[in-house]
Amino acid sequence: MFSLNGSSSPSITVCGVSKSLIRRRIGAPLAVAAAASSNRKPGDGNAVLMETNLNGMRENAPAAPSPVTGKDFKSAAGNGVEDFYGEVDQSEDQHVTPWAVTVAGGYPLLRDPRYNKGLSFNEKERDGHFLRGLLPPVVISQDLQVKKLMNNIRQYQVPLQRYMAMMDLQERNERLFYKLLIDYVEELLPVVYTPTVGEACQKYGSIFRQPQGLFISLKEKGRILEVLKNWPEKKIQVIVVTDGERILGLGDLGCQGMGIPVGKLSLYTALGGIRPSECLPVTIDVGTNNEQLLNDEFYIGLRRKRATGKEYAELMDEFMSAVKQIYGEKVIIQFEDFANHNAFDLLAKYGSTHLVFNDDIQGTASVVLAGLMAALKLVGGTLADHSFLFLGAGEAGTGIADLIALQISKENGVPLEEARRKIWLVDSKGLIVRSRIDSLQHFKRPWAHEHKPVNNLLDAVKVIKPTVLIGSSGAGRTFTKEVVQAMASYNEKPVILALSNPTSQSECTAEEAYMWSEGRAIFASGSPFAPVEFNEKLYASGQSNNAYIFPGFGLGLLISGAIRVHDDLLLAASEALAAQVSQENLEKGLLYPPFANIRKISAQIAAKVAAKAYELGLATRLPQPQNLVECAESSMYSPRYHNYR
Repeated sequence: MFSLNGSSSPSITVCGVSKSLIRRRIGAPLAVAAAASSNRKPGDGNAVLMETNLNGMRENAPAAPSPVTGKDFKSAAGNGVEDFYGEVDQSEDQHVTPWAVTVAGGYPLLRDPRYNKGLSFNEKERDGHFLRGLLPPVVISQDLQVKKLMNNIRQYQVPLQRYMAMMDLQERNERLFYKLLIDYVEELLPVVYTPTVGEACQKYGSIFRQPQGLFISLKEKGRILEVLKNWPEKKIQVIVVTDGERILGLGDLGCQGMGIPVGKLSLYTALGGIRPSECLPVTIDVGTNNEQLLNDEFYIGLRRKRATGKEYAELMDEFMSAVKQIYGEKVIIQFEDFANHNAFDLLAKYGSTHLVFNDDIQGTASVVLAGLMAALKLVGGTLADHSFLFLGAGEAGTGIADLIALQISKENGVPLEEARRKIWLVDSKGLIVRSRIDSLQHFKRPWAHEHKPVNNLLDAVKVIKPTVLIGSSGAGRTFTKEVVQAMASYNEKPVILALSNPTSQSECTAEEAYMWSEGRAIFASGSPFAPVEFNEKLYASGQSNNAYIFPGFGLGLLISGAIRVHDDLLLAASEALAAQVSQENLEKGLLYPPFANIRKISAQIAAKVAAKAYELGLATRLPQPQNLVECAESSMYSPRYHNYR
């Protein structure tokens, strides 16, 4: 394998887009080390660096196959080209040093998570890479490794222990980590992400072992470009960045919010097929207002109050400029868990200059809209026939409300302002009404309708009589028995979505929703709940999880080469997800399809998003592939082991 500036991603055709360099296959794939020592002998077990020149390689290599029909390349969707791992590379052109071949061996190979296979190294690989004696004599398959690890993880009774076991695996054997996560996604998703990741962030200082992303603090102001260059991978396609101020429903966790970008990007790879080498987690550390953390001897961040105003804006502006400079125009920058006062401003400021996406605002909105579209198959009518009441008017609540209103407007050909009248929001001071408009934050003002003041949620339910109740407040147990019973009194099938994370912050449990509504509620939540039995009927509990949307959405942006995110792309993602909900799912009470098929679902979402990007003129990968679903599927990273010679 050629060393591509420290990256293992081959530079070849992407779903029909030709590249200037097509890498040849020279024998079988080599194990590649990011750094190798050239002052040791091959037999001493250290990495060996072999340098030759391009002409020599051409003389010794087999004749170059046709880019499309050669025996070492398989025809991909839209006349694209797969590499010899069977994956279509979605990378941009990159600088290549074609004469440098780096071969890893011995102990360093076993300590390189990218290429380590553990007991799956076969006899020839053990001889060829100086592994004799460093491993027990048995050779086992990757599938058996997965089975053994899953048995081990199940022995842990504490969720955080399972989380740490998964992180330990990711640090020593990357492909096995993703194989395990993909094969057992429904069981492990709550471990590597919500709700367990919330506890991991709270205790991140205590469990921190080695960096999994970049920490950019105020100390690096003026040097952020230099800091980005310290990251070993030079080709980055997706960045997830947080400043840790609003981690899930847990508040300001400062620098310890790093668990969120790490977890999100693990899902980008496992569920959306984005190569792990092309993902970069980033935490912007501007301090924290959490006194408990500031007084914690194990806290790993800056011990100061949060920077605000000009100081904060200048750091973020330097970061955004540096990212664009080093990674280009089409790198996805996903904002994650920023507080309301920054989240909306950052999205508005950089939405026209960068490929930015806020999962809390836009991803949440898209997945909830998909659930509502699916629910219509049970309750009947169109979105315009229903009324919506939100508890919570922050970035999640207003983001969902905006997308619902946009869909109603497009479906019915009515002005957006008219569509908004179907939607009501309750914040900490009660129903958002016109008489409060002078004191409202700018993102709440579009929802200030004419109505007399209402002080609490229960009274709001009684006067609005909504058909859909949505919780995004971050406040647990706020959908009380009285609230749920009131919803059930006005609706034969009340739609109740308790979206706040983690589980402790959920507005109500699945059991409460079904019991208090006498089994008539159509329920989904942000955190997972076990099925509920009521009157001898088993009710499944659907999870309105952003993981349904953002991995496929990101893949759609990449395969189309989109340069900006448009609201219509979010609507396309919602429609694609809703279409994956079967009648069988609905009969079980599920508003979302099982996660077991998430990669297929992500490919469908990616195809719809990419198609819309081409339709809107936002795509740059031309010509458009003939089959976008096949293009998306063939572009996905595979965690299976490679054979080394």
